[in-house]
Amino acid sequence: MEERLEEKPHTDRHYEDELKLLQTKVLEMGGFIEKQIANALRALVERDDDLARLTIDRDHTVNRMDVEIDELCIRLLALHQPTARDLRLITTGLKITTDMERIGDMAVNVCERALELNREPQLKPFIDIPRMAEVAQQMLRESLDAFVHEDVDVALKVCRDDDIIDELNGQLFRELLSYMMEDPKTVTRSIRILFVSKYFERIADHATNIAEMVVFMVKGKSIRHLDHVPRSV
Repeated sequence: MEERLEEKPHTDRHYEDELKLLQTKVLEMGGFIEKQIANALRALVERDDDLARLTIDRDHTVNRMDVEIDELCIRLLALHQPTARDLRLITTGLKITTDMERIGDMAVNVCERALELNREPQLKPFIDIPRMAEVAQQMLRESLDAFVHEDVDVALKVCRDDDIIDELNGQLFRELLSYMMEDPKTVTRSIRILFVSKYFERIADHATNIAEMVVFMVKGKSIRHLDHVPRSV
């Protein structure tokens, strides 16, 4: 009779608690970064230099969280030698923090451009960029929820939502291009706003990376570099 090989649940309570701690820390880091994105947007829209500088200063907290999660993952790998599902969970946690740390860097970059833009008269009301920030924050939140709950459907939705960001970015580019063509004095401000738009596009890209890693963690299948996001895996 052929023996069926199945993954057996571990019985180490401390180990189980540390796996749950990993998920909790990833969510805490994601929540903090989401606030960084929101504050960066507010500093830009409300022309708030103090908030921009505060958000830049708080980036060290993102870096500290990144290091703490890395150390936890390395400890889990070294002490417990996990296999199968647990190994995928821990290695995905390691990769996710890299993307989240870079998202934090993008929030800092937005604040740096905001400080520059605040020195000049406002070029135009911000419409597309707040929408981009809203979608990007939602993508980050949902990608981390998908990680914790191993929800492939939500992860795939995040990947599809990246198209919304790309469309908004292209729309803003065309609008600012017309400003620059009509009045050369707007070039510097337009370019800085385009940089901000690009930063939010990169935030969405990193959230998509997280979602793609979740799909691989749960299903063991890579959907990276596909022409179209599949409806299911």
